[in-house]
Amino acid sequence: MKRELPLFICALMGITMIIQYFIPHPYSIKFYQTVIGWFIIIMTFAFVLGIMSIARVHWNKVSRKQKDWFYSLVALISLSVTLFVGFAFGIERGKPFMLIFEYIQVPMESTMFSLLAFYIASAAFRTFRARTFEATLLLIAAVIVMLGRVPIGYMISSKIPAISGWILDIPNLAAKRGIMIGVGLGSISMGLKIILGVERSWLGTIGGE
Repeated sequence: MKRELPLFICALMGITMIIQYFIPHPYSIKFYQTVIGWFIIIMTFAFVLGIMSIARVHWNKVSRKQKDWFYSLVALISLSVTLFVGFAFGIERGKPFMLIFEYIQVPMESTMFSLLAFYIASAAFRTFRARTFEATLLLIAAVIVMLGRVPIGYMISSKIPAISGWILDIPNLAAKRGIMIGVGLGSISMGLKIILGVERSWLGTIGGE
């Protein structure tokens, strides 16, 4: 019963939501709005469970003095302080919560993405080696696109930005659309497998076979 009931609810809601999408009736619209309200409530409880799970994992790491437990302690303190100032003083601009966001989180995210840019550049340097014809085309296109995004490209030739824009708007966009179509078809396939009960990994240990 623990396995069949979630599968039945998932199939029922999935089929119902598909049907209501193609029936523009006031009752179907009202049903959709009601389900969206349920979804928000469920997401709120899931968010709380996620916070509790993170806190428990880090607390266990700190209490057992496992490797790098100090970072877990910093994470717990940061989580507690942020929650406290958010509930106590509000989240409006100028409040401590927004000050933490603007002067701590945003600079840390900028630093992280800056480091990520160096990692990407390093990976690109190792990848873009003209060993084959396809790799040579990829290398030439990447160099033209990068030069077209910076002022030095226009200084070299006024045609480089136009060629860079053409590469981004024609071949790149065509490949991107192909990828998005594949992602869409894959999402539809996975959704149907979940609705029909073929894919049961989302049930965890209860429904997994």
